Amino acid sequence: MERETKHMSLIQHLEEFRRRLIVCLIALLITSALSFLYVEEIRRLLIQPAGTLELIYISPPEALMANIRLAILAGIILAMPVMVYQFLAFVMPALYKNEKRILFPVVFLMLLMFSTGIWFAYRIAFPFAITFFLKFASQDLVPMFTITQYIAFVTQFILTFGLVFQLPLLFVVLGMMNIVSAPFLRRNRKYVLLVIAVGSALITPPDIISQLMIGGPLWLLYEIGIILVAIIQIRKRKKQASENP
Repeated sequence: MERETKHMSLIQHLEEFRRRLIVCLIALLITSALSFLYVEEIRRLLIQPAGTLELIYISPPEALMANIRLAILAGIILAMPVMVYQFLAFVMPALYKNEKRILFPVVFLMLLMFSTGIWFAYRIAFPFAITFFLKFASQDLVPMFTITQYIAFVTQFILTFGLVFQLPLLFVVLGMMNIVSAPFLRRNRKYVLLVIAVGSALITPPDIISQLMIGGPLWLLYEIGIILVAIIQIRKRKKQASENP
């Protein structure tokens, strides 16, 4: 296994890094500017899961600043393919051939699982969550969210689910590093299921279908992680057995 890389000095590496960083920043600037042109539509998409909730702003520049933040956030998402490509192009020359074969599927799965998590949060989990929080409203307690507070909340909520959906890949990495094992994950399954069940019950209506819609995919991710770690351990044992007959 040899690295297919040219010998570059530290200055050359820094120059290449600077060049690729500039490309990423230009892409971000372009996508953010385009997003700002459609920021009203983007904001409506974010507000849509909250139903008839009305947002306010309490300082003169708040609405403008919220639109700018939202445009930058959308710009980051749109520029992500360019950023990922620039990152891969920078690190690829330093990798072994077998590492290159692993890198592309891993990056693809990370993006796929992250996107799936964002979709799940936006379409399924967030409507339940915002409905749950609005239940605390009363005659003397009226919900009035500022646009800044709402965007921050929905962004953190959606990104959290995007990261949670990386759980199987995290288990794979930890399994490859011998930090966790399939038996360990199985032993702790009941605690994880308890946390998922309680969390699902808190943010969903008191019916089993709604709770399964939230908790089911999260439990499935955990089980997939266990299966992947078990496969990794089996392959490791087979490799060790073949190397030490």
